Amino acid sequence: MENIKANAMLDAKGLACPMPIVKTKKAMNELAAGLVLEVQATDIGSKADLKAWAESTGHQYLGTLEEGDVLKHYLRKSSSDETIEEKHPNVAKNEELKKKLKEADNIVVLDVREAAEFAFNHIPNAISIPLGELENRLNELKKEDEIFVICRTGNRSDLAAQKLSENGFTNVINVVPGMSQWSGETTSINS
Repeated sequence: MENIKANAMLDAKGLACPMPIVKTKKAMNELAAGLVLEVQATDIGSKADLKAWAESTGHQYLGTLEEGDVLKHYLRKSSSDETIEEKHPNVAKNEELKKKLKEADNIVVLDVREAAEFAFNHIPNAISIPLGELENRLNELKKEDEIFVICRTGNRSDLAAQKLSENGFTNVINVVPGMSQWSGETTSINS
């Protein structure tokens, strides 16, 4: 089983509805934008409840893992800056990346979402380097490669594409709107 890194953990084991949501809401308020919260619960209804709550509040429900009778739910706190305009000039739509992947070009897909987001849903063979780690892991990428940078909405990938360009990477493309609307092939820890 892959170990999913969460930034914070909430113990809601033994609590019945609506308490897991009440506690999750409080924990999310204390969490910084973009970070991942792991909610451990034993209430079987918590999966549907937390998914619905996350979607209604704009947070991102990443997925749930079951370990025995404990449900580990992963949620990412949304940030108010997830609507900033793109600044990296080289942009491709999801459809263009899908076409490139089918053509089996020698391309690199760099996913800059958090590790938990990546684990639950990503493009096969994509490289996972969360945006916050990119600067320290540039050596894992080749400057001459054609790199398609993807995140959930195109904002973190835009920042990553700018950072790569600033560091001498010459063929960097930001993918929009990103994984939030990706309809191509994906894989996850559950598959």
